[in-house]
Amino acid sequence: MENFKINNKDKNMKLYIIRHGETDWNKEKRLQGQSDTQLNEYGIELARITGEALKDVHFDYIFSSPLKRAYKTAELIRMDRPVKIITDDRLKEICFGVNEGVSSDLITEDFHYFFDAPDKYIPAQGGETYEQLCARSQAFIDSVIVPLSLKEPKATVLITAHGALNKSIMIYLNHLEIKNMWDGVFQKNCCVNIFEINGFNFKMLQEAKIYY
Repeated sequence: MENFKINNKDKNMKLYIIRHGETDWNKEKRLQGQSDTQLNEYGIELARITGEALKDVHFDYIFSSPLKRAYKTAELIRMDRPVKIITDDRLKEICFGVNEGVSSDLITEDFHYFFDAPDKYIPAQGGETYEQLCARSQAFIDSVIVPLSLKEPKATVLITAHGALNKSIMIYLNHLEIKNMWDGVFQKNCCVNIFEINGFNFKMLQEAKIYY
């Protein structure tokens, strides 16, 4: 297992963005969205392995989706650090409405657009659009992370959340559009993305690295 440490002696914040560990619904290819599923045993193991790999990283702040699978991942990565986990509803996964809990293999109404053509995706009844997802994740970055990077530029921050939510943050930080949502490396469970933040200046240092 490889331990990893990024030197933060410069004056730019380091932001770690990590997807939650595996759940049974992940394994069964069921759409989770904002359903409050929990980590399975393998998901707990993945989070522990990732936490061990990042044990030398000094996290000053930890933000998490309030959904159990993300919050538990944050707890396992935090280990014994005396840092409070701050939840924010804006970090919840995209809502799939009536499709939550349904196997992605059984959904026929143009769901393929979700990954293949995000700018054409139309959610099921009660679901969120990509525009709505990006609006709230961008609002979180603008109102929480950007001011923090200016106030405490040497801070190291962790966000634990979800696949689509994390990608919505990443396209904002990389100055991309919704159509580019799934460009780059797929976000596997417990993958680690790292950005350097200085106000509204963003630089990606690492994309979707896994430690298991």
